[in-house]
Amino acid sequence: MKTTRRNLIRSAAVLPLTAVKGSAANSAVSIGVVGVGNRGSYLARLVSQNAGARVAAISDVNPERMDQVRKGLGAQSPEVFADYRKLLDAKLDAVIIATPVFLHAEHFEAAIKSGKHIYIEKPAASSIADCKRIMQLADGADRRIHISFGFQRRYGYVYQQAKKALDSGAIGRIRWANIQFVKSEGGRTGPSTRPATMEEKIRRWGAWRELSGDLIVENNIHLIDVMNWFLGARPLKAIGTGGRTLERYGDTRDHGQVTYTYPGNVQGTLLGTVLAPPFYRNVYEQFHGPNGVIETSENYWKHFRGRADVSEERSPREISADSINAFVSRLAEAKPENTGVRGVESTLSAILGRMAMDLKREVTWEEMLQAG
Repeated sequence: MKTTRRNLIRSAAVLPLTAVKGSAANSAVSIGVVGVGNRGSYLARLVSQNAGARVAAISDVNPERMDQVRKGLGAQSPEVFADYRKLLDAKLDAVIIATPVFLHAEHFEAAIKSGKHIYIEKPAASSIADCKRIMQLADGADRRIHISFGFQRRYGYVYQQAKKALDSGAIGRIRWANIQFVKSEGGRTGPSTRPATMEEKIRRWGAWRELSGDLIVENNIHLIDVMNWFLGARPLKAIGTGGRTLERYGDTRDHGQVTYTYPGNVQGTLLGTVLAPPFYRNVYEQFHGPNGVIETSENYWKHFRGRADVSEERSPREISADSINAFVSRLAEAKPENTGVRGVESTLSAILGRMAMDLKREVTWEEMLQAG
């Protein structure tokens, strides 16, 4: 049987309408944060800065980290839970899942069953099997539950302006896309042995492919998601190469190049690396049409109309704030949106590229799905 999205999610169990939260209109949206490491604590601060929301609870396996984050949130003084399941049992409107990637499927399923609205950090998961699990859960969830993935570029002002220009025909039909995530990761040091205990996995997950998904899945995925968005499709196949130039602990790649083929024989090329010197960073997406080029980044968007005809608009704020504000607004206005399947498809697009680099040959979307 041909593996399609329809077949993939056909067995999804539609969850009962037991604990789905109602509208948070006329009151501050109460949000719990599961995982308050670097990303989770940053999202908690963004929530605390939104007048329509409050951080009501936090959960983490590190009590010192929780205490630090709780103090940093000042007057909001969220309740603290060592066990994330206890947080999900609390009276909250929504939960932010910002835990290590390899725990996403477990935490997402628990959040779905709790009936809370969900903001889950990207990527969906590090494996195809967990991606399928999350896709089934998201597609089978009650449509009153708002599910949003942490692909903040989707909500950034500059990206939305660029997409409007593209949709208006500003450059014509996209012929080719080029995305680059070039940065420095610095010297990574640590034990050479693979993490064995859960504590070690949580502490060192970022350096290991099994736990993080590799550079392309954990990091480059932001740009892949934009490429899927602007092209209005997911890739049909991919071919790529990549590896490790620097000797350091872990087993993730430090560079990779992948060419994706989309419907209409449109190709999108990805260059992702952490081998740049410490002072250098260059991250952008480019879309080329017969009448011009649109270039996007977290900080700006540009429209190239001719050799000396380029317009540029700067981002008015950090785009993660746009993402959190959009999440809170939808809850306050009772306008749920389920982006679960879309978020998983972007994650699988990154895994497709990873698989192409692993096998050193062209890999189709169907082959990738069947491998998981």
